[in-house]
Amino acid sequence: MRVVSSEEMKAIESLTTQDMGFGEARIIENVGGNAAEFIENRFLLENDFSEIIVFVGKGYNGANGLCIARHLTNKGYSVRAFLLFSESEFGPVITEQLNFARHFGVKVNSIDDTEQIESYFTQTQDEFLVIDAILGMGFNPPLSNYLFDVVNLINDYATIVVSVDAPTGVAGDNGRVNGNAIHADYTMAIGLPKLCHYVGDGAEHTGKLVVIEAGFPYKTLVGGDKQLLSANDCIENLKRRDKFGHKNSFGHCLVVGGSPGLTGAVIMSSLAALKVGTGLVTASTWKESYVELCSRIVPEVMTGLIPTVKEAVDDIIKDLNRWDSIVLGPGLGRDLKSRQVVLQVLNHFAGPVVVDADAIRVLNLEEDDQVLAQRKWPTILTPHMGEFADFAKVDKAAVLENPMAYLRKLVDRTNSCILLKGACSYLGLPNGDIFINYFPNDGMASGGSGDVLSGILGGLLAQSPMEVKTSSMFANKQVVYDAIKLGIIIHTLSGKHASLKEGSRSMTAISLVEYLSDAFAELEEQL
Repeated sequence: MRVVSSEEMKAIESLTTQDMGFGEARIIENVGGNAAEFIENRFLLENDFSEIIVFVGKGYNGANGLCIARHLTNKGYSVRAFLLFSESEFGPVITEQLNFARHFGVKVNSIDDTEQIESYFTQTQDEFLVIDAILGMGFNPPLSNYLFDVVNLINDYATIVVSVDAPTGVAGDNGRVNGNAIHADYTMAIGLPKLCHYVGDGAEHTGKLVVIEAGFPYKTLVGGDKQLLSANDCIENLKRRDKFGHKNSFGHCLVVGGSPGLTGAVIMSSLAALKVGTGLVTASTWKESYVELCSRIVPEVMTGLIPTVKEAVDDIIKDLNRWDSIVLGPGLGRDLKSRQVVLQVLNHFAGPVVVDADAIRVLNLEEDDQVLAQRKWPTILTPHMGEFADFAKVDKAAVLENPMAYLRKLVDRTNSCILLKGACSYLGLPNGDIFINYFPNDGMASGGSGDVLSGILGGLLAQSPMEVKTSSMFANKQVVYDAIKLGIIIHTLSGKHASLKEGSRSMTAISLVEYLSDAFAELEEQL
């Protein structure tokens, strides 16, 4: 599903209302009816609220709120609308909705100060379902003192808060919150998800997101360069596996890393590559870590040494193409010899490379951007926010506020696929597309989760159809992009199953490997 900025949403609305003649009133009516149906089905059939409270601003968001209030009243529920601004400030669209609401029996209260709201909340012990229809996508922080206090009261007293389009106090495009914002349990996005639902502080304030049909024409909702990543993006990749294949049919993945005391990283990455169906996996580490690696790794994974003597390095470089994909970085170390290994692979390996963790840390964007940009083969960088900021030489806080803009610049500069990891992750591709993977899971905030992801990606890339490993590989870039997207979804789903079965506190990175089979089974049910 497409994700849009506020300007893109305005363009969709303009095209719908002006060019196609589908008026604002009809859009509001669709939103009101569909949002009321969602609220009833999700909250009201099994819960008893003495009243539903709608907090109404003075713009289109307020008009949507009043329309929702009318539809809920018409379904037999008791609804009260708190007008937070004088009716003299209302435009014709919201004034019309206010008149409809009154005629249909919505109880309307004009609010002069926040003491009236606090008095309402404190005079009863009832539970409160609050609909936040105060501010919409056009808001830029900070809130006025008055609305700051209103938001505080809603956050303090509401049992459930459902926001219309965006939680009040969240900036429309960058998700920034300056001081205060509604903590919504659900946000009803009108027509399409918006950037503020996934970036900055907005991701934490949005709660669960549902998309409300508003009547916009289908052709206005598709396309764009920002999409939510979903299982549907991966189904075709699952179909490519050959039931009559042998081990060489499913690729050979090399995982390079594991400095002394950190062999666990290369082991987890190798196990993940093995468990996503790679035919052969080799883990390669430094001489001083080799005994430790061999004593801990499973017998199905082959082992090897990272060469450091020039003759051995030359031999390995000549033979690099025996592998179908290479993962660089898990526990590799950050010294000069690690940097030399990373550059040798990037310069000489004719295949997909996953660059993770220490392998990112030893690179320097100013010196190495052309090494990445000139590779004819896919390079996949998987930094978390801190690694990304350090590598790109930008402030981490700036990246957090506007991750997709910085991501697009770095993708363009390096000609690489870049996965910016976090509770919400962003995949930037050289074709200009950005995919958003939003599945917060605190159980995955554990050492080694990234190593497992790099192994998953390396293993799936090794299994890509053999025709992509030729000099004309980029004639079929989509095969590579599909493998990356599948890896992200599989990693996410294995985390979901681990959390459900072990609990988010108790699961570890190795749990992700153990539940990979559950992740694949969930996807394969959709075939």
